[in-house]
Amino acid sequence: MMLNRMMRYIFGPIFFSLWALQGMPVHAQSAPPIILPATVTEVFTKAGVPLDSVGIIVKEVGANEPLVALNPDKAMNPASVMKLFTTYAALELLGPAYTWRTDVYAAGEIRGNTLSGDLALKGSGDPKLTVERFWLLLKQLRERGLKNISGDLILDKTFFDAMTFDPAKFDGEPLKAYNVGPDALMLNFKTVRFNFAPSFDAKSVSITPDVRPVQMDIVSRVKLVDAPCGDWREHILLDVQTITPIQLKVSFTGNYPRSCGEKAWSISLLDHARFVGGVFASLWKDVGGSWQGAVKIQSIPSGAKLLTSTESPALSEVIRDINKFSNNVMARQLFLTLSAEKMLPPANAARSATIIKEWLNKKGIAAPELVLENGSGLSRLERTSAATLSAMLDAAFKSSVMPEFISSMPLLGVDGTLRNRMRSGRSDPVAGQAHIKGGTLNDARAMAGYVLDANNHRWIVVMIVNHPNALMTQAAQDALLSWVYARN
Repeated sequence: MMLNRMMRYIFGPIFFSLWALQGMPVHAQSAPPIILPATVTEVFTKAGVPLDSVGIIVKEVGANEPLVALNPDKAMNPASVMKLFTTYAALELLGPAYTWRTDVYAAGEIRGNTLSGDLALKGSGDPKLTVERFWLLLKQLRERGLKNISGDLILDKTFFDAMTFDPAKFDGEPLKAYNVGPDALMLNFKTVRFNFAPSFDAKSVSITPDVRPVQMDIVSRVKLVDAPCGDWREHILLDVQTITPIQLKVSFTGNYPRSCGEKAWSISLLDHARFVGGVFASLWKDVGGSWQGAVKIQSIPSGAKLLTSTESPALSEVIRDINKFSNNVMARQLFLTLSAEKMLPPANAARSATIIKEWLNKKGIAAPELVLENGSGLSRLERTSAATLSAMLDAAFKSSVMPEFISSMPLLGVDGTLRNRMRSGRSDPVAGQAHIKGGTLNDARAMAGYVLDANNHRWIVVMIVNHPNALMTQAAQDALLSWVYARN
C-alpha cells in the first residue's frame, strides 16, 4: 500500500496524462491531480451538471493530502449534511451525557388534591419531549395527589429568545413536520401523528392520532381499496378548517390501499402554545384531572414551588435521531441549546453560530465560508465547503466522542435515511461499510462521512452538488462510495 502511494505521487503527472488521454476530465488544481472515476463523471454528464457545480474531497483519515479534491474550497449549500457540525459541536461542548429537563411548578397553594393557583411548565429546549413522556409526567402529578387546577397553565419559554417563525417561509408547506420551528417548550415535535390502517374487520380505514388536542376534531371519508400501496399520500386529501378561534376540524378524504398495512402521517396543526395547552387538557383529563383555565406564556412566577421534572434521553442518543433520520426540528433545538448553555439564556441562532465557528477555529479549522442559519441544513442560506467538512470529519475521528459521533450517522444500506441505498447483500459490498450523512434540497444534494475500504483503511468522503439538476446525481454518490471502497 505504501509503495502504491509513493508511485502515485512520484509518477502522478504520467498517470494524469494517461487518464486524460482516456477521456477523463482534467482540472488545473494543486497536487495531487484530480482523477475522478468514469462512473462518477458519467453521471454528472448525463444529468447536465457541470463539474464547477460539484465539490468533492476523498482523503484517508489522518492523511495530509487528499486523494481527490474537486473545488474543495468552494462555498456550497450542504443541505442536511450541515447537521454534522451541530451534532459534533454539541458532543464536545455539552458532552455525550448531556440531558434536557422540563420542570413543573405550582404557582399557588396545594390543599388536599387542589392547586389554588397556576400550574407552570418550564422548558429547556428538550428536542424529544414526546407525548409518552409528557403523559408519564402528568400521571406522576396525579399519583402524588394533585387532581384539580383552579388557575391557568403557564408556559415558561425563556430558555430561548422570543422569535417569530413562519413555517411556510421555506417551501410554502406550513403543515409539514419538517417545517416546525424551534421552541423552548417543544412537545411531541409539535405534530400529530395520524396512524392509518385497515380496520380489524378489514372493511374500512382506521385513522388514529398519537395525541388528540382537545380543540381538534377528526373527520374521515377515506375508503379502503385493493390497489398497490405506492405513494399512498397522493391519494388522500387533507383539509384543515378553523371552525372557531379555538376549534379545528381535520378532514381526510380519498382512498387507502389495503396493501399498505399500517402507515403514519405526521402533521403540524397548531402553534406551540395552543398545541401544548390542547394536549395538556386532553391528557390531564385522561389521567383523571380537572382544569378549565387558559394558557399563558410568561416566566415562572416568583415563589413557585418545583413539583416534578422529566429528563430527556442523553445527547448521544438524541443525535442518533438527528443524524440517522435527518430530523430538522431536533437539530434546530440542539443548535439553540448550544448558546443557551455556553452563554446565558435566552439562546438565539446568531450566538449559536458564533459558538460553532469559535469551536472550529480552536481546532485550527478557519472555515471563512461557513454560514450557519439554524444548524439543520433546511436553509437557503447555509454554506460550507468540502474542505471544511473534511477537516471537521478528520478532527472528529481523533476526538474522544468519535464513537458516539460516527454511530449517529446512517450506516449505508442498513439504517436511517440510507437504509434502502445499495442494500447490504443485494447490491454493492460497500453497503454496511460506510457511515454517511446525506442531504437533499431541490437544488442541492450532498453526502459526507467515512468509508472503511476493502483493505480496512478509513476514508473521508465528501460530495456536494449545487445545481438545478442536483437531484439527478444520486448515482454519482453511489459510484464514488463504491470506488473508494474497492480501490487498491
